[in-house]
Amino acid sequence: MKTAVLTGEHFINGDSACAEGALAAGCRFFAGYPITPATEIAEHMAKRLPEVGGIFIQMEDEISAMAAVLGASCAGTKSMTATSGPGFSLMMENIGLGLATETPCVVVNVQRAGPSTGLPTLGAQGDMMQARWGSHGHYEIIALAPASPQELFFQTITAFNLSETYRLPVMIMADEVVGHLSERVIIPDPSKIRLQSRPRAKGRKDRFKPFHPGSNGVAPMAHAGEGYMVHVTGLTHDEKGYPVMTAETHSEMVSRITEKIRTNLNKIIQVEEYRLEDADVALISYGISSRSSLAAVDEARGQGIKAGLLRLITVWPFPEDAIRELAKRVKCLITVELNLGQIHLEVQRCAAGMAPALLVGHAGGTVIEPVQILEKMHTAIGRG
Repeated sequence: MKTAVLTGEHFINGDSACAEGALAAGCRFFAGYPITPATEIAEHMAKRLPEVGGIFIQMEDEISAMAAVLGASCAGTKSMTATSGPGFSLMMENIGLGLATETPCVVVNVQRAGPSTGLPTLGAQGDMMQARWGSHGHYEIIALAPASPQELFFQTITAFNLSETYRLPVMIMADEVVGHLSERVIIPDPSKIRLQSRPRAKGRKDRFKPFHPGSNGVAPMAHAGEGYMVHVTGLTHDEKGYPVMTAETHSEMVSRITEKIRTNLNKIIQVEEYRLEDADVALISYGISSRSSLAAVDEARGQGIKAGLLRLITVWPFPEDAIRELAKRVKCLITVELNLGQIHLEVQRCAAGMAPALLVGHAGGTVIEPVQILEKMHTAIGRG
C-alpha cells in the first residue's frame, strides 16, 4: 500500500500535480468523464485512488459526474472532478445544486479554446466568466488560477481547504498549457501540509438546523447516515432544509450563500505583486499568461519602462480592492489574458475614473508572447 502523497522532487505535468495535490488534501473520491486536456487528471486518479483506499468512477457524462461528486461529499468524503470547456458547460446545473445545498467539492477546468468543440489540444482562458456566472441565479464562487505545475499541486490543496471551510464547490481554472507543462514539482511530507475540515453538526439530532449559519456565516454539516434529520433540495429552502416558496425565504437563502463569501474576502483572496513599488504601468494577469507578463516586466525594466505585475491567484471573488488601490498610483493598467477581455471587463470596472485600462489578448490556441505585451506598453506610454 502506497502513501497518499509521493513526497520529494518529481518531474511531472500540471495535470498529474493536480491529482497528487488532491490526494494530499485527502480527496478519496473522483468521478469524471475523459476530455482533453484534463484526461490525465482522471487517468492519474484512476491509478492512485485505489492505492490509498479511495474510489474512482468514470461516469457516462459530466452531468452525472458532478452529481456523483456531490453525493459522495454529502456522505462525508472529500470529492473532486476534472473537465474542460464542453464538460464544464454540462456541469453547470449541478454546480448550482452544490451551491444551493452548500456541498463542498472541487471542480478542475483545464481550459481549452472554444466555444463548442473548439481547439481540444490547445490552450485558452476563455471560461473565466463562465466560472463566475455559468450557473443560473445569484451566488458567489471561489475560483483559483494556477500558473505552474507546482502551483497546481498547492492550489488544489487550497481549493479543498476553501471548499471545506466555506461549504461550496471551488473551481481551479487551469489552462491546457499549465496542465500539460512538465516541470519540477516538490511534494512535501504530509505533516507539512495544513488541511481544513468542514464545520460539523453537533448537539441534539432532532433539533438540528442544517442550514443555520455558524459564527463565520457557514452552516455545520451533517453526513448521510449519522442520524440527523436533513432535507436536501435545490428548491428554495429554510434553515431546516425544507422548501418554502416565498420571496422572503429565497432572499434569506441567497443572502446566506453569498454573505459567507463576501464577509470573508480577506481570508479568501490571494494576489502576488512583482516590481509594483514604483511602477507606472501595471500588468494584470493570471495562469500561463502571467508567466509571459513576468518576462515582459523584466524586459520593460531593461528598456527603462517602470513596469510591474499584479498576478491574480484568486480570480473569483475578484480582488477589487487590490485593483482599485493599484489604479490610484499607476499611469496605465494592461490586462493580459488568453481571451478577448473577460477579466479585463472587471479591471476596467474597478479602474474607471482612475487609470486607463488596455488589453493584450486573443481567443486562444497560442501563448501570448512577451513581445506582444511590450508593444502594448510602448503604445501606452507613447513610445510606439
